[in-house]
Amino acid sequence: MTVVFCADPLAPTRPDPHFAAQARVVRDAGGVVALLDHDALLAGDLTGAVRRIPRDLGDVWYRGWMVPAGRYTDLAGALAGRGVHPRVSASGYRSAHELPGWHAALASVTPDSVWTPWQPGQPPTADQVAELVAPLGSGPAVVKDYVKSRKHEWAEACYIPDLADVGHAHRVVARMVELQEDSLQGGVVVRRFEHFAQRAGRTVEARVWWVRGEPVLAGPHPDTPDLVSEPDLTAIAPLVAAFGHPFVTTDVALRDDGTWRVVELGDGQVSDLPTTVDPSAVLGRLD
Repeated sequence: MTVVFCADPLAPTRPDPHFAAQARVVRDAGGVVALLDHDALLAGDLTGAVRRIPRDLGDVWYRGWMVPAGRYTDLAGALAGRGVHPRVSASGYRSAHELPGWHAALASVTPDSVWTPWQPGQPPTADQVAELVAPLGSGPAVVKDYVKSRKHEWAEACYIPDLADVGHAHRVVARMVELQEDSLQGGVVVRRFEHFAQRAGRTVEARVWWVRGEPVLAGPHPDTPDLVSEPDLTAIAPLVAAFGHPFVTTDVALRDDGTWRVVELGDGQVSDLPTTVDPSAVLGRLD
């Protein structure tokens, strides 16, 4: 097993402290650790980004900070030129990283959604928002880009109480686009809001790690690392397996009717692993 980790920006010859324990697991298992300059990659400096990755490493996994899909495509090309081949292709990464790539495969176990490509910094008009949300009809919804939401600005830039109030929907969507600035990824997504069960005032949720379609760990979500749940994956597992991606996570939550729902699917290479979880539970299943 060979894994490319993000380098420490202050000490680029060692892994970023956030991933140090994971790198130790790889080395202790006899694997190879290589280092990527994540800042250089985001800045478009591909030569600088991969300069510490040895040539001819063959197939590699990536474990590090999130990378926009376009930059991942650039990275895959730069690595290929050095005889290094990501186990997750550029197209595979995009399909898992951005909601439009995975929603159809999991449509029966995730909230109904609509989306449209969008350019950062371009404010939508009320008519554009009305056209986007029309297929969802009325009722509450949440807005996000293809990857992230502004859930910490819940009322201002995330939650729409009723899609029938197009003026309110427009204000929330426009504010999300404004706040995301240049970090807006892919486009605008509007998802039907579902009510989830609560425990001690927090959503009952879990992050499930899948390697080649098999669930290898159902652990806490990074937002609630001390909240442990045991999700029922009966309806979800066949769909993730059929999706065919080698390494993904699903964030699942218990709806108040007792049904486990997929809130997000993500590429496992850039999904955060809580420090309360033994990294070998996941990394030990990669080869």
